[in-house]
Order: sequence, then structure tokens, then C-alpha cells
Amino acid sequence: MKGILGRKIGMTQIYSDHGYSIPVTIVSIEKNIVTKVLTKDKNGYDAIQLSVGEKKEKHSSKAMINHFKKANTTPKRFVKEIRGMSGYNLGDEVKASIFVSGELVDVTGISKGKGFAGTIKRWNQHIGPKSHGGGGGSQPIRQTGSLGDISGNKVFKGMTMPGHLGHVQRTVQNLVVVNVNEKDNYILIKGSVPGPNKGYIIIKQAIKQLPNKSEIKLVNFREEIEKNELLEESKKFGAEINSDMSVEEMKEVVEQAKEEKEIENEGKEKEEINNG
Repeated sequence: MKGILGRKIGMTQIYSDHGYSIPVTIVSIEKNIVTKVLTKDKNGYDAIQLSVGEKKEKHSSKAMINHFKKANTTPKRFVKEIRGMSGYNLGDEVKASIFVSGELVDVTGISKGKGFAGTIKRWNQHIGPKSHGGGGGSQPIRQTGSLGDISGNKVFKGMTMPGHLGHVQRTVQNLVVVNVNEKDNYILIKGSVPGPNKGYIIIKQAIKQLPNKSEIKLVNFREEIEKNELLEESKKFGAEINSDMSVEEMKEVVEQAKEEKEIENEGKEKEEINNG
């Protein structure tokens, strides 16, 4: 088992090399520090405690400050255990590169809180008649019906009633990792994940152990535009490049062709001066 803590940034869409639009959630991977190592001999199970998000010392208790000092780090805002994860020492950093494109993951977060809601929205019950005795004129009845058995003379447990909707822990399983960018510290996950934007989430290896998907290759439009510009520029200087080359290789060839062209022009100018 492996996992990492992240922060939901929002959703967008990207394009694969086949032209398909893929809806993805952007998850920012802040610095994940190992603040505790649990072993089977001492704690009864193997796990590591990960912590992310800076927190001011004045908002932390002395016990928590000393706990984080053992890992040589500052107090953190979001702390979670990842069971079955081993191979790390106290103070180590877990990076986004533990996941790869096409891998299946389970994402856990706290869902959006929606406040007090009625039975229609909370439990998807049917509304009352919209005409002829609806009870509310042009407005249909939006309330629950019978609450229990008349012979029981009570309301049984489990009856769907109005109440607090949302703000509970939820896990979405078998989501696909589309892209992992260790340089900019983010992971793109196909589909939606629980929680609001800027909410912390836990990304774990999929527990159902289904086969991973094939690697998803994305289109980099900026790179394609830059390549086309370099191809047009290469025609002016007679540089031999093709679209299979990387942007860096194409730049080197074009720059070298530029230098050779400048040297050639300087030589021609000198000849003209001497002949004149």
C-alpha cells in the first residue's frame, strides 16, 4: 500500500494524443513529511504518518510542536496515517513520483457541506402533487409523508428526515491517474474527487487491485506551437530538423544554422569590400 496527501485545486479538461477530451481534477502535492513511523513490533501494524500544510506555532499545542520537532519540521495542518506503507524514515519526504500515469487510486476527502436540507434534496423523495389539492397553491408539497406504522405508535429508527447534508468523509474508488508532474508538484486525476476546492484529500493505491490502465499520452499545445515556429524559422536558415525531435534539439540545430549563416554573410561582406 502507498499513499500521499494533496490539496484539491479544481477541475479542468485536457486532451490526449488521440484527440479525446479528458475531465481531470488538479491535485496540488505539497511537501509530504514523514512525522511518525509505526511498526508491527511496537504499534501492532506497519504505517507511516504524513503531514502537510504549514501551521503557525501559536495555533499549535506544545505537545504537537514537540512531536513535529522530532521529524525536524514545523507544525502541520493536515496529518494522516497511511497503513501498510513502509520504507521511509522519520523526516523523509514522500513525492508525487510514487504514482505513475494509468495507475488506479482511491481518493478520500470531506464532501462539500450543504447545510440543513429537506427530505426532497437529502433523500431524493418524491414531491407532492403540483395541482388539484397540492396544498400549496402553485407550489408542490416538499415534505415527507407518513412517518411510521399507526399500530406501532412511534417513529421507527432509520426514518429519512430533514437534517444536515454533506460534510462527511467519502471515498471514490478506482480513479485513473492521468499525469504526474513532479517538477510543478501536481497530479491530474480523471473525474471528480470529494470535497471543495482547496480541501485536503488522501490519495491511496486502489484497494481492489484491478489492473492498471495504459499510460495516457497528453497533447502539449505549447510545445506543438513552439515546434511549428522552429520549423518555419529553420527554413530561413536551411537547418535540417523534423517534428520527431525535441524542442531543445530543434533549438540547438536552428541556433547552429543561424551562426553559420551569420559567418557566411560576414564573409560575403568582406569580399564585397575588398572587390570594391
